[in-house]
Amino acid sequence: MKLNISHVTQYEYEGSATDSVNEIRLTPSTNERQSCYQQAIFIEPNASLFSYEDYFGNRVHSFSVNPPHRRLTIRTQMTVVTRHAPSPEQQAALLNGKLAREAWAWLETEEAANRFAEFLLETHYTNITGEVKQYADTFALKEGQDISVLSWLISLSGKIRSEFIYDPEATTVTTKASDLIERKRGVCQDFAHLMIACCRVHHIPARYVSGYHFVGDLQGGSADFEQASHAWVEAYVPQLGWCSFDPTNEAPVGERYVKLGHGRDYKDIVPVKGVYRGSGEQKLKVTVDVRKIED
Repeated sequence: MKLNISHVTQYEYEGSATDSVNEIRLTPSTNERQSCYQQAIFIEPNASLFSYEDYFGNRVHSFSVNPPHRRLTIRTQMTVVTRHAPSPEQQAALLNGKLAREAWAWLETEEAANRFAEFLLETHYTNITGEVKQYADTFALKEGQDISVLSWLISLSGKIRSEFIYDPEATTVTTKASDLIERKRGVCQDFAHLMIACCRVHHIPARYVSGYHFVGDLQGGSADFEQASHAWVEAYVPQLGWCSFDPTNEAPVGERYVKLGHGRDYKDIVPVKGVYRGSGEQKLKVTVDVRKIED
């Protein structure tokens, strides 16, 4: 599927802002499932961009706007071609009947702990409180049970999707996994953090993914959909590697998903962040438009 994505972030300042220093993580990953064919980034007021890769391999662009300004606009335009991802049935077939107990046992080895240390430790957003551990333990393996790691992750994703209500008004960008359990409602960011925390309780490496989810043609033909910015989870399955799970939407993570990057939690992969000198309030407006391009 070929997708054209427009992402506009605009800050309006009550007073003049100066010495604004920013980082943006808005460049799609290129991997076996997607390719970014073109991207353009525009900054207003005009500023030079510097690019580098962060610790997790995400492409970062940084820039500074030093003169006084009352508005800062960041526009990105990109064209991404996505491919089908393996279905759960195809993934299960790749496991080729390997014993589930062996996979679970490997996840508890020192080798696994050293290899995936950053994706096994709790973070600010994925804090493992008593409530989080209790929720994760409802999915604890029973003695003699031989469920695969993949099947366990699919079930966990479905459980979160069915037990919590999607409500954009219920949480904020600072909400943690434990807060979602208390409120019983939230958004994709919250669902992802809870799934990651549950994975880490059971020694499964898990990471937070930010990107876009194209559903415009599923919304009565509308090309615009405000939930196009999205978050989901990648968890490590022995013998398969990193696999994607969406605890918000039932459909498998496939060609309708565009990955920007990943990290331990939302804090590692904030699309736009920065600091500036100035007083007074600021207003933030973000507009995302994902459109399918017909070949």
